[in-house]
Amino acid sequence: MKTLQLTLGPVLFYWSRDDILRFYSEAADWPLETIYLGEAVCSRRQQLRGQDWISLGQELAQSGRQVVLSSQALIESESDLRRLRKLVENGTLQLEANDLGAARLARQQGQAFVAGHHLNIYNADTLALLQSLGARRWIPPVEMDRDTLSAVLAQASANGVHIETELFAWGRLPLALSARCFTARHYNLSKDDCQFRCMEHPDGLRLNTREQQAFLTINGIQTMSDGCHSLLPHLPDICAMGINALRISPQWQHTAQIVLGYRQAIDAIASRNAAEVDLSPYSDSLLVDGYWRGTAGIAAIGETRHAHS
Repeated sequence: MKTLQLTLGPVLFYWSRDDILRFYSEAADWPLETIYLGEAVCSRRQQLRGQDWISLGQELAQSGRQVVLSSQALIESESDLRRLRKLVENGTLQLEANDLGAARLARQQGQAFVAGHHLNIYNADTLALLQSLGARRWIPPVEMDRDTLSAVLAQASANGVHIETELFAWGRLPLALSARCFTARHYNLSKDDCQFRCMEHPDGLRLNTREQQAFLTINGIQTMSDGCHSLLPHLPDICAMGINALRISPQWQHTAQIVLGYRQAIDAIASRNAAEVDLSPYSDSLLVDGYWRGTAGIAAIGETRHAHS
């Protein structure tokens, strides 16, 4: 049984430059194998620019971690494309491609890359295509359930496709992106004059239904789950499936405790010991795992709901 690696995904929210640098200074001491850096959500978020991310990545790489630069998932302009080219051509750090254009540019550079979940890889044929373009690892779509993933991996293996798999294992689920900025709309502002109000919501802006039930989180142009997705109860099964890595998505507080909790649970499985790890105190919302179990993504851990289509 392989020992699961732990990765730290890119910060999906808009934090200040000082907060970002402080966060990664602390993360350099956490038990992680890979750290992802970069702005993957909104091109207007420029507290750190392309060269800043590259320099930070090179610095973190000296701590012995593998560092990967995450590309923006929604490319809308020539300036977005220029920033993407700068990341691809950095010369030392690999890329997480969240757009097929990023995968194409990485291939032109002869550079292996990570196929991000925004590439929406749902079957073995698509996985084979991405591997042929240079993907060394992929992140399945966050709504893919355990049985579907198992079938995709089995078919890929039968087709001679062997690629590392990394699962989104903790955090608010990044569900969709739009050309419209939902946070700006909330404040009756235009997208081009958003006044960077996202920075007032370091874990996103939570959205309830009219019945006041927790539903979604808005994060600029990104729609996320309200609940915090957690695969912690499923680690033994995930290990048995041959998954390579688990991704922790950064949150404003307690990310260190989340990483340490997952590391403790992984080490316990590897040593065949039982470990009771409770991470619920470190989330400000309900812990959910519905998608992984093949039911509604909003379902709390262990809750039964109708299967999603």
